[in-house]
Amino acid sequence: MAQTPARDAARGNDRRVTLLRRLDHVAILVRSTEDALTFYEGHLGLRVHSSEVVPAPHVRLTYLDAGNAYVQLVEPLDRDSPLGLWLDEQGEGLHHICFGVDDVPAAVAELSDDGAAVTLGSGRGRVASFVTTNDSHGVRIECTEFDRAQDVDGTRGCL
Repeated sequence: MAQTPARDAARGNDRRVTLLRRLDHVAILVRSTEDALTFYEGHLGLRVHSSEVVPAPHVRLTYLDAGNAYVQLVEPLDRDSPLGLWLDEQGEGLHHICFGVDDVPAAVAELSDDGAAVTLGSGRGRVASFVTTNDSHGVRIECTEFDRAQDVDGTRGCL
């Protein structure tokens, strides 16, 4: 099992500081970014911060500014990919939540189940990786690089 503050306390260690620095984004799996923007941008008033196509997995990631975090729209561009097949089976909706951390490989290794491999990817030009655990109550957890200058100092903190 992964090391956590609760598990550390049970072992007599007193680690009270979390590895998580901030909520970075909430990711929503969508069939069409353009259709999803009708709601998120048009109805909710969230503005597009950035959009990029990632070659592997072949997806379009669109980040909407929600003040002190982002809403990320994830559109699979290959319908036969694992993400495209999941979209067909599960439908649109919550895909994962992502937290900013100081050291992605170390945080993911610590938060993942013992022995789980750490596979690095990227989004917004930052290193990112998914936590591998069965303990997250059905929600996928991702960690990405925390950058205080951009994430705190350069953020207005409200819409």
